Amino acid sequence: MSSQSIKDQYWLKSGIINILQNFSGTIINLATFYILVRLLSKNDYGVWGIFLQTVVIAEVIRSGLIQSALIKFMSGADKTEHSKIISASIAISGTLTIVMILLSFLFAGSLASLLKAPQLEEMFHLYTIVFFFSGLLTVFNCIEQANFSYSGVFASNLVRSSILAVYLLAVYIFKLDTSLMQLVYIQIVATAVSALIAWAYVRSFIEMAFSFSRDWAAKIFHYGKYAFATSVSSILSGTIDQWMLAGIISPSASGAFNIAVRIGNLIDIPTNAIATIVFPQSAKRIETEGKEAVKYLYEKSVGTILAIVIPVIIFLYFFDSLIIDLLAGDKYADTVPILNVTLLYCIFGPFGRQVGVILDSMGKTRTTFFIVIGNTCIILILNYFLIRKYGVMGAAYATLISNIIGFAIGQAILWKELRVNALNTFIYAFKFYPEFIKKYILKK
Repeated sequence: MSSQSIKDQYWLKSGIINILQNFSGTIINLATFYILVRLLSKNDYGVWGIFLQTVVIAEVIRSGLIQSALIKFMSGADKTEHSKIISASIAISGTLTIVMILLSFLFAGSLASLLKAPQLEEMFHLYTIVFFFSGLLTVFNCIEQANFSYSGVFASNLVRSSILAVYLLAVYIFKLDTSLMQLVYIQIVATAVSALIAWAYVRSFIEMAFSFSRDWAAKIFHYGKYAFATSVSSILSGTIDQWMLAGIISPSASGAFNIAVRIGNLIDIPTNAIATIVFPQSAKRIETEGKEAVKYLYEKSVGTILAIVIPVIIFLYFFDSLIIDLLAGDKYADTVPILNVTLLYCIFGPFGRQVGVILDSMGKTRTTFFIVIGNTCIILILNYFLIRKYGVMGAAYATLISNIIGFAIGQAILWKELRVNALNTFIYAFKFYPEFIKKYILKK
């Protein structure tokens, strides 16, 4: 088999697995959402949405420090160093886990009061058990990705989301009672099971001996500190609007906006899938083939994503009212105009996400950090003024404006670093369909 055929097979197999993972996860989450909006009141659904956004931030704070570094260094280092890299990553992750659990017990009450959701305090305390298991899950998934394998990532995440969905389906069908606290208990079970599955897939890549290396710990930390700050700022920029809606208006307002975001997440399926594949490949190519190969990788990957998401965006625009009615019911009819604005900024998502992936793989995590920090500040300021003036729609306008600004900044940096041309991405998007048909459908 030629080297080109091997590359094509890698991209096809990895792409299918990652798209299946993101697609199945999003579909399961939508099914979960469909049941939740019917089981919970508007206020309780808003509280649940705020809870999920907050714990995601906690997860990103921890994984952001080691995730990119672990994948980058393992994919490029000699196998004799793998044990040291893994051990250093586990030590850093374990330390952060302890710190985050302590912070949860210290500040959960104040945060719950600030967000006008007193139930959150007990929910945050119980989530610390989930946090322990999810730390192991993150490390196992990163190790597998560094070895250019994705099956375990797919299986573990599928099981994690499915357990909650099955529980809610049983509650809905048999008309049982449930509560926000019971949902957190189910999360504990789901995360523990998925961590065991991830371990089963990754144990062949791991030497059992713990071999801590200060040099590797320092290297991972110094590489990861900007990726860490970038990840935190990025997730904050995606949740600030919903937090501010809860604080300025009410949790139910945040819930209405959350529905539009969830539907928009469908468009992120190919973006997230291809970003997962591109990062280890980009880290490898920058070392072996130089910047020209990375330029092509960026333009081609963004073009591929655009070819997939643009038809989805058009479809959602045509059937916006029907989709909201089917998924959330009549009580969320006011979400339709929010969804339409959300879909506008979805077109900029592939550009921004891949900018971060490429810059991080080139070792320019500091640059990515400043881009995301700037974007977060812009979103914060815009949300403060626009929510007060336009209500829930103000949050959608703020995110759209910040995405346009972020797109312009990101493309300017990539032009300077790699001579990337955004127009080329649309050329690759146009060529995607005949290339895909020729390579994977008509190929004998």
